[in-house]
Amino acid sequence: MFASVFQEIGLSPNEAKIYEALLQVGVASVSTISIKSNIHRRNIYDAINRLIEKGLVFQIMGQGENLFKPVDPAKLMELVDEKRALLDSAMPNLEKLYKKKPHDEAAYIYKGVEGFKNYLRDILSVQEDVCFIGAKGAWFDPRLTSFLDRFLVDAKKRGVKYRHIFDAEVKTHAKHVPRSVGRPYKFLPKKYSTPSMVDIFGDHVVSFTGAGLCQISDDITIFVIISRPMADSYRTWFQFMWDMCPEYKA
Repeated sequence: MFASVFQEIGLSPNEAKIYEALLQVGVASVSTISIKSNIHRRNIYDAINRLIEKGLVFQIMGQGENLFKPVDPAKLMELVDEKRALLDSAMPNLEKLYKKKPHDEAAYIYKGVEGFKNYLRDILSVQEDVCFIGAKGAWFDPRLTSFLDRFLVDAKKRGVKYRHIFDAEVKTHAKHVPRSVGRPYKFLPKKYSTPSMVDIFGDHVVSFTGAGLCQISDDITIFVIISRPMADSYRTWFQFMWDMCPEYKA
């Protein structure tokens, strides 16, 4: 009944069965434990000794055949807490090791309106802040209206925040876009407007061809690169552009 729970917190299958058997009978000999747990008696001794080392079982001496008794199950919580404390102490070094070692990188392509929705889902999945370069308000394509409404609600719940560097045209021809997404945002000088966009979030760098002012083409192509070092580099370049762009005072 509880053996599987005991295994989940670190006991071996035999240890779990023996401890549960002892909880049921209270005090038992090896013979009784073998019958109750359905474990051959020659396999009982090693498991019993490990349970004694873990403080879950103790031996009753001086009553002829050796008898064993379980300790209060609250001891299991102590074992779990000890493991948690051990893991907590190791966690800083584990994090350093994780960040030091290169992780899997990937590149793939989304296409069309449904592909654009997949890119938005990636933002929700990654749950990190987003930087936009050359933003055009493509999210506001009428075909995305219902999807975008749900996306914005979910993104807010997950704490996703944005910083936009819009193309200059947004300031004059799509004023509702920056008002809708909210600050902070800036605008590129007009001579730096392009037909492309780049978004950076988490370990993702996403670039687009086929996006226009508040619209996306039917065959929009979305290039997705997953690489933490590359994303960090793009964030550095984004910050340079952000610092160079003038503050916008509406």
